[in-house]
Amino acid sequence: MSLPADLTSLWLMIAALGVAGLLAGYLGGLFGIGGGIILVPVLFHLFGALGVSDAVRAQAAVATSLSTIIATSLRSMRAHRASGMVDDAVLRTWIPWIVAGAAGGALVAGMSDPRLILGVFGAVGLVLAAHMAFGRETWRLAADLPRGWGRRATASALGGLSAVMGIGGGAFGTAIMTLCGRPIHQAVATASGFGAAIAAPATLMFIITGWGVEGLAPLSLGYVNLVGFVVLAALTTLTAPFGARLAHRLDRTVLRRLFALFFAVMATSMLHEALGG
Repeated sequence: MSLPADLTSLWLMIAALGVAGLLAGYLGGLFGIGGGIILVPVLFHLFGALGVSDAVRAQAAVATSLSTIIATSLRSMRAHRASGMVDDAVLRTWIPWIVAGAAGGALVAGMSDPRLILGVFGAVGLVLAAHMAFGRETWRLAADLPRGWGRRATASALGGLSAVMGIGGGAFGTAIMTLCGRPIHQAVATASGFGAAIAAPATLMFIITGWGVEGLAPLSLGYVNLVGFVVLAALTTLTAPFGARLAHRLDRTVLRRLFALFFAVMATSMLHEALGG
């Protein structure tokens, strides 16, 4: 683990991470997404400005984002639980399969071409944004959430894709739950609890697969940048409860459209990078 050669660059990095952390925590609480949809693009571009190798900065951005989601998710869910909207039965039955999917997704991402990570983030993000922007709450894929092998497959896929994208699973969880008949506020509140189940095993896998890799930012443990983890974890947990409280006061249509707008902007940015922009 190398030390920073330029203290000015380190302080600039801390300042940029501070702004990103405050915003990501607030938006994570608001949308139940763990903040990753904001952090991954910010970290990707920040690491590029700091001279991190293009061969590893996508993995480093995803891994560092995931490491912060552990704390943010727990804090956000605690705030949502106060509203009485968290479905504990869903958490109990989905989380074991989410954990398995997240570990597998992080293993694949840690050994993949970074363009794959960026492409998955951008393409899947745009689909989710379109659903939240144009989908109607009356649309249903099923009367209720899947059970048995349907639940296992869906939860594993949710964990795997979230780990590849560096997000907390709230985006997928919210979309799945609303398409299966759950109200948007319950979906956001319950999906906020998926984050820690995804982030913990995925972060460990990124540390293992990134161990000894060259070209990473100073003070990195595998693909996880420790400066990013400390700054972002502290600040995202600070602002997440404020976003969560606002979520329960907003009109449902406004909440969906705001979610879609932020997701579309960030997904488009990453897809542009994947295509060589």
